Amino acid sequence: MLKIGEVGIIEKEYLEEVVPERKKLECGPLDALVRPIAVAPCTSDLHTCYEGGIGERHNMFLGHECVGEVLEVGHLVKDFKEGDRVIVPAITPNWSSLGAQRGYHQHENAPLSGWKFSNFKDGVFAEKIHINDADGNLGRLPEGVEASDAVMLSDMITTGFHCAESAEIKPGDRVAVIGLGPVGLMALAGANLMGASEIYAVDCVPFRYEVAHKYYGATHYIDFKKAPLQEQILEITKGVGADKILIAGGGTDILSDACACLINGGIVSNVNYFGSGDYLRVARLDWNVGMGHKTLRGGLTPGGRYRMEKLARLLQTKKLDVKPIITHRLEGKFEEIAQALAWMKDKPKNFIKPVVTIQW
Repeated sequence: MLKIGEVGIIEKEYLEEVVPERKKLECGPLDALVRPIAVAPCTSDLHTCYEGGIGERHNMFLGHECVGEVLEVGHLVKDFKEGDRVIVPAITPNWSSLGAQRGYHQHENAPLSGWKFSNFKDGVFAEKIHINDADGNLGRLPEGVEASDAVMLSDMITTGFHCAESAEIKPGDRVAVIGLGPVGLMALAGANLMGASEIYAVDCVPFRYEVAHKYYGATHYIDFKKAPLQEQILEITKGVGADKILIAGGGTDILSDACACLINGGIVSNVNYFGSGDYLRVARLDWNVGMGHKTLRGGLTPGGRYRMEKLARLLQTKKLDVKPIITHRLEGKFEEIAQALAWMKDKPKNFIKPVVTIQW
């Protein structure tokens, strides 16, 4: 069960009592302390609570999607000060690490280790949040962008766009997007902005396709429950297949299914978090016996200030509108986060993503 503590939400699946006290947060010379003003739960929080989370986590605050206000900065922080409104990325690496210098800050010293919130340290569902390497990780919230919209930058937008970027979409490409949750919808929006001609939205919930078509450029709806994915995509493309396939959902066979729909020389780009199963299957013939020049890629989204502020300009200039994916909004204290998490788990009708605005 989820319990509400004095400073946030604690994952308490098997314990009854709330942790009585926690170690006081310390602001190092390069760090910042931030209080949240808008937060959003994520499917990854559900993995932590119920199944599929990587590694053991106990007595840890959940959450990694946040916009906040700076409370304190270390004496070596140059670009931020108390009172600044900031975007807090889900990925907050130490930028001087060897992994960051190698070009993969998401994996600074171990797989996924640039993703710290609710993995290696307390997450953002707390009164105070510790931000390491503040000048490199915090992003300024632009004028005219609502905090409740900007919280989508922390993970949903950056992860979805990363999926599209990794696929190297070119103008005119035919692109399939598997899974129309908030990340999938942002991957679809990214594919549209990058010039995809036809976008095949793969899901089984018509409401999500309505959003994908009306707001983000989807041209075809594929209900994977009605017929095999390969059969439907090959029919639409007259036997050719999609140029790029973006995966933001699916089970352990989804990579094989995607390969079966992919043109030779195409790219499958995955940002799906596979929370169960020991192996991911790729059928030999679907991958053209290993010689079809079908590329499989999977990656954790980049983090950092530069990316947050760059993507924020899409909201500021109205090139991207995230309001259609925020279907459920709450305002109040931390107790509201429990309701948002329950919605994430139970998926009420016409649900995509919740946001909680914290009132202080």
